[in-house]
Amino acid sequence: MAISIPPRSDIPQQYRWNAESLFSDLQAWEDEYKDVGEALKDESYAMPEQINSEHEMFTVLEQELSLFVRAKTLYLYAGIEHSVETSNSGAAQRQSQARGLLSQVQARLAALQPMVVKIGQETIAKWMDQNPDLSTYHHFFQDIFRKQDHIRSEEVETLLGLLSNPFSGTSTIARMLTNADFQFEPALTREGERVDLTQGSQPRLMTDPDRLVRQTAWENYLDLYLSHQNTLATTLETSIKQNVLTAETRGFRSTLEAALFEYQIPSQVYDNLLKSFEANLPLWHRYWRIRSEALGVDPLRPYDTWAPLTNTQPQVPYEQAVDWICAGLEPLGGDYVAAIRRGCGEERWVDVFPNQGKRGGAFSSGAYGTFPFIVMNYNNTLISLSTLAHELGHSMHSYLTWKTQPPVYSDYSLFVAEVASNFHQAMVRAYLLEKFDEPNFRIAVIEEAMANYYRYLLIMPTLARFELESHQRVEKGQGLTASLLRDLCVSYFKEAYGPDIQFDPEHVGMIWATFGHLYVDYYVYQYATGIAGAHAISQKILSGERGAVDNYLDFLKLGGSRYPIEALKVAGVDLTSTEPIQAAFDGMGRLIDELETLLGEVIR
Repeated sequence: MAISIPPRSDIPQQYRWNAESLFSDLQAWEDEYKDVGEALKDESYAMPEQINSEHEMFTVLEQELSLFVRAKTLYLYAGIEHSVETSNSGAAQRQSQARGLLSQVQARLAALQPMVVKIGQETIAKWMDQNPDLSTYHHFFQDIFRKQDHIRSEEVETLLGLLSNPFSGTSTIARMLTNADFQFEPALTREGERVDLTQGSQPRLMTDPDRLVRQTAWENYLDLYLSHQNTLATTLETSIKQNVLTAETRGFRSTLEAALFEYQIPSQVYDNLLKSFEANLPLWHRYWRIRSEALGVDPLRPYDTWAPLTNTQPQVPYEQAVDWICAGLEPLGGDYVAAIRRGCGEERWVDVFPNQGKRGGAFSSGAYGTFPFIVMNYNNTLISLSTLAHELGHSMHSYLTWKTQPPVYSDYSLFVAEVASNFHQAMVRAYLLEKFDEPNFRIAVIEEAMANYYRYLLIMPTLARFELESHQRVEKGQGLTASLLRDLCVSYFKEAYGPDIQFDPEHVGMIWATFGHLYVDYYVYQYATGIAGAHAISQKILSGERGAVDNYLDFLKLGGSRYPIEALKVAGVDLTSTEPIQAAFDGMGRLIDELETLLGEVIR
């Protein structure tokens, strides 16, 4: 009998995200959309031509941020509604409407920056002394004056803000094509059964013990990307050109400089990551040899890199996963764990299971004053448990930020976000390895860990190298073609995989296209720095270091009120050093050592 993915209507309500906590129904969403749109046209909401006092400044900031939160909540609802059912044309329309509205609000906020620069740092400092409420915005003002050499006129800043909506079209086209329009050929079992292949089911199929399922899922999945390679290459090239235009408009020498400057991240952070990654490639090559021997396949293929190493794979129902995650996070305190239990239960933060038309992968998203929602495709495996833990790390980061910070600091950078998510995984993994002695279960836990390291300490640094070179080529005026992007991707993955993995260049060359992260400038490297920071913090807490828990919670509560490097130092981690990156690889090496020993015991 063929294995199929259920329609959305078959998913029980308890496993769907709590949409009604935002808007009671679609009419309520439409009413709020209309109200915010009218407010943007209302003269009483009009942005003043100049701001002359601390009272006016405070009033304008509060007004604009209130509009921002309302517009973002509209976009949140529409975005998740579309993500869980990408073929829903009404949801797609609402997402587009909400994105346009949010772009208008962002343009107004952008226009404030040159106005602040004109007022001057001395006057702003005096106003903050006169109005304690305005002093809440100290970091906001500080950041504007830090960036003032790259801030343009009010007209240009407004235009750049408005461009965020049409510029998002490139990623939207790629996402709609691959999530809504792609219909993959099913995978096949050794018995000839057909298995539904979707964006939601593909990760599970790559861990199937049946090698033919993995092979056909891998090939059929990438075949469809390959058949649309020219369209996908064009969307990525256009996105990069947009990044180049924005960087040049602001007076940066490169897109990398612009991306790092945005959050005051030193260039050595990026350089150190890539150098450490290259230095530790032999560790990965050792792991592939161990995996090849354990599976009894030679040569190893890319679709074997997630294959289960034993015949005993634990099944982890969603409720069990929640229990284990909560147990692993007990060191953070009862309030922290209770919030997670509510979120995974009665408050329904999580849209849990795959359904037809649901986008692949997983993400956490919310707005100030909402629940921090999660969309995922849970499939009763340890990897799904780990994914849930990861996304709950993001959600708890948002939860504590929103409880502590005002709206102006409610968003935080991706750089710190990936620390919080990977921290959860590290803590839960440590709990499971401490709790269970049975060799097959420990092997499964280590396999999950290695799948995580594989994503964050091999795939993401490899994509970071690919991304940097792609941007540099466009910056030099060189065009990007589908074949060029394939060749770049193949060259970097060939080095990462080493001599023990053989692959078809046509398929491996399309791996880049399966990562929508590349449409967010220099996102992917932050996964690797994130896992390094998370590993360092979890070790402090697990070793019982005094103050480590409070320091970590204080870090989460900072939100966007500090620069990322500074915020992480509150948690006791310095990512300008190579030490956390190397420590993460060393931790991975210890897991590989234990895996090799355990496999020897099981095989004997």
